This record gives sequence, C-alpha cells and structure tokens, in this order.
Amino acid sequence: MNITTQEVLQVAGLARLELDPAHLHRIVSQIQDILAYMATLNALDTTGVEPTSHAIALTSAFREDKPGEHLEREEALSGAPERDAESFLVPRVIG
Repeated sequence: MNITTQEVLQVAGLARLELDPAHLHRIVSQIQDILAYMATLNALDTTGVEPTSHAIALTSAFREDKPGEHLEREEALSGAPERDAESFLVPRVIG
C-alpha cells in the first residue's frame, strides 16, 4: 500500500498534530513500512486460529477479594506522620 505525503498531512491535521517538515519524508516512509507489514499479516491464513487478547496466557496476580480482619484504629494510625485522635492528617488539596 502506498500512502502520500498529502494523506499523512491530512490525517495529522485531523488529529491536531504538528509534524516537522524536515521529518515528513521519514514519517511517510515509516507509515508505508507499517502498512506493508500489516498487508503481510493480512495475507496469512488464520483459519481455525482462536482470537486472543494477548500473545501469551496471562493470569491475575491479585488475590481473591475476601473480607478479613481489620486493623484497630490505633494500629492503623501508628505509622502516620501526622494524625489526630481519629484520622490521618494530610495537606489541603482543594482551596
């Protein structure tokens, strides 16, 4: 597939991107290389290949969320740099 400089500039304009004219030829060439590679991938026979969201199987690293014992207030506040009798004290963020 061949893409023109004008097409790249048009898409850049739609995306509100400013392209450096000195690098425009290189960008067009890189996009052409990407499109050529995509055409190669599209030519592959994937009949019978199940769609996947990842190339390798992933499992969740998080533990199951189960209710458990909670910290007592004093223990939870014990390491706080600033606190009062009931709460963590933090700097005001919204004025």
